Amino acid sequence: MALFECVFIARQDISVPQVEALADQFEKIIKDNGGSVPKREIWGLRTMAYKIKKNRKGHYVLLNITSPAPALHEMERQMRINEDILRYMTVSVDEHEEGPSIVMQSKNRDEDNSDINNADNRGAYKTNNSEPRVDLQNVTEINEIDEVLKQ
Repeated sequence: MALFECVFIARQDISVPQVEALADQFEKIIKDNGGSVPKREIWGLRTMAYKIKKNRKGHYVLLNITSPAPALHEMERQMRINEDILRYMTVSVDEHEEGPSIVMQSKNRDEDNSDINNADNRGAYKTNNSEPRVDLQNVTEINEIDEVLKQ
């Protein structure tokens, strides 16, 4: 069986449970036709670069699919029929990625770095349950600048 990655964008008007129901529906189509969906990621509501069918945002979903071609064709046919699907793209891959996709990794990294982005002082930032941490590189740069100015 061939390996595929499919990303689809659902309308912004629908709720997250409805997006999950759409993903379940497409997953069922693949399984009924002899395939499997080893990984499914819901990337959430994201702003698009341009309007698609009068929508500025959309719910993005990634499906890793292992299936024969007819199962994939049936799923894509259902996506074309469904009014809640704005766009979809399916590509053939040599192997599926292990772990979270790049989008999910960057989403998690952005959440982890939210404390750093809200820095109180230059060269220092607060962690969740500790004292302010100091970025040593910035401190040494500041010390070097101070020494140059003193001369």
